[in-house]
Amino acid sequence: MALIVHKYGGTSMGSTERIRNVAKRVAKWARAGHQIVVVPSAMSGETNRLLGLAKELAPAKPGDDYSRELDMLASTGEQASSALLAIALQSEGQPSVSYAGWQVAIKTNSAFTKARIESIDDMRVMGDLNAGKVVIITGFQGVDDNGNITTLGRGGSDTSAVAVAAALKAAECLIFTDVDGVYTTDPRVVPEARRLKTVSFEEMLEMASLGSKVLQIRSVEFAGKYKVPMRVLSSFTPWDIDINEEAASGTLITFEEDEQMEQAVVSGIAFNRDEAKISVVGVPDKPGIAYQILGAVADANIEVDVIIQNLSKDGKTDFSFTVHRNDYAKTIDLLKEKVLPSLGAAEVLGDAKICKVSIVGIGMRSHVGVASKMFRSLSEEGINIQMISTSEIKTSVVIDEKYMELAVRALHKAFDLDQA
Repeated sequence: MALIVHKYGGTSMGSTERIRNVAKRVAKWARAGHQIVVVPSAMSGETNRLLGLAKELAPAKPGDDYSRELDMLASTGEQASSALLAIALQSEGQPSVSYAGWQVAIKTNSAFTKARIESIDDMRVMGDLNAGKVVIITGFQGVDDNGNITTLGRGGSDTSAVAVAAALKAAECLIFTDVDGVYTTDPRVVPEARRLKTVSFEEMLEMASLGSKVLQIRSVEFAGKYKVPMRVLSSFTPWDIDINEEAASGTLITFEEDEQMEQAVVSGIAFNRDEAKISVVGVPDKPGIAYQILGAVADANIEVDVIIQNLSKDGKTDFSFTVHRNDYAKTIDLLKEKVLPSLGAAEVLGDAKICKVSIVGIGMRSHVGVASKMFRSLSEEGINIQMISTSEIKTSVVIDEKYMELAVRALHKAFDLDQA
């Protein structure tokens, strides 16, 4: 039988009853002869509760840096859920042991609250697996070279699970969540959205980066780097479902493009409400201007997404880009105070009420007219496109936020994504 990694999200671990159901499911897989490693998240709401306590004690002020202590604090949520799961498994008669990230050890860099995994020691884990135990490893955390506990950032348990699967050369990494797979788009926006049986790694990477919340983008990047097969499936199906049926359920993220994938021009529609647009108007059109603007933004640790530079007129041009909405005010202030005076630009304009809607599909490589079909569909709905960004397998547009759901529904219908 195979070595398989299970990952369970916070909702799946949200109560003692749900933890008991997870234990029964894991025990079923172990009794079928598989070696099982489980990576659980903290119980739903626990990380927010802990960080809320810290904020209550020390509201953030300029210059304050509590990041090391925040990692110490936040990591306890996963430790609690891992220990509880081990207890539940043992009460089911299934030998098990839980480890914190630093005990394995999962080595990371020292970037507190957003650490990156550098290596995983598999000796301890393999010893327990070979002894017939289920091994539970805390998600979301690791340890740096100085022995400090670090965390990987929001959604980091997905990344932990894939990294553990890569280190152990697992046959598959099963991501159990509160949805039963990856859909053509969010079913809450388009009720006709379909669950995809398979999706390519490249498509999943694009969808994760463009706003799909099913998987954290770093986990998909990790899976791609180490060729870890992933499957997204539901933890809310009955725990005693036939194991073969469960093993084939959900959505498989694959690295092989089959003929069926080639036939699907567009596989899914992603969207992101958390965008804001910034335009620097009347910029001198000369070499180095883009660097002067975006270099300062990058130095402030602000990520930039879509970028457009308009046609030059009278030696002047307009330079527009998008940032996360949380960075909008900070970026505007930075440009006005530090960049604008040295540029000789006219002004900085901003719009925090925009969104990005994207079509994604590996079939776009071999089909023409996909972007024009997208633009025509939006035009027929009276939706104005403000910015456009493309790659080999995706086209994204920036539009007014108020038109987002209308745009997603129109595109889903235009590309026949409701058809099996």
